[in-house]
Amino acid sequence: MKKPVRWGLAPVMVGLSLALAQDEPPQMKAEHQNRQPGGLERATFGGGCFWCLEAVYQLVDGVKSVTSGYAGGHTANPTYQAVCAGQTGHAEVIQVAFDPRAVTYERLLEILWEVHDPTTLNRQGADVGTQYRSIVLYHDEPQRLAAERSRTAAQGRWDRPIVTELQALTKFYPAEAYHQNYYRNNPSAGYCQAVIRPKVDKFKRQLGKE
Repeated sequence: MKKPVRWGLAPVMVGLSLALAQDEPPQMKAEHQNRQPGGLERATFGGGCFWCLEAVYQLVDGVKSVTSGYAGGHTANPTYQAVCAGQTGHAEVIQVAFDPRAVTYERLLEILWEVHDPTTLNRQGADVGTQYRSIVLYHDEPQRLAAERSRTAAQGRWDRPIVTELQALTKFYPAEAYHQNYYRNNPSAGYCQAVIRPKVDKFKRQLGKE
């Protein structure tokens, strides 16, 4: 007579864990990916030239770093030239690493509505093209819900419809090194003086930092 097979608990738990991991909803996987060392979280926004947004968000208390890059398109490892030519589908965006104990994701969204015009399709001022579109790329389900609520609330400030896209972030590509800290490194450049500095000065006044 054969003795009944006795399975150990460990193999069963391993199999159960693998099954749960395979069935885990995409938004839960994204939440796990957004947990950074030191309790930091990430946010990814586009609203015109990434140099402008980078310079503004670097002033925000609780923001630990801002990286300019590309997201929302279909081409892997895009270059600045290809993005500007409209060949990649990507937008110019920034990715913010922030401490949610010092500044909330909701506040970062409010700043986005304050520092760009979310009602102009595929342009900000003289910068025209799909790479300059207004977009929020959410990292997880709580961010998606927060972005929807924030966009709805922001509509009351504008006479025209907000055209900001909400899209799940699939991949963020950091831009070339010379784009990083552009305003800090090139404050006398024509674009910095004509376009970025007025936005930075206005935001400083709002923060009471002038």
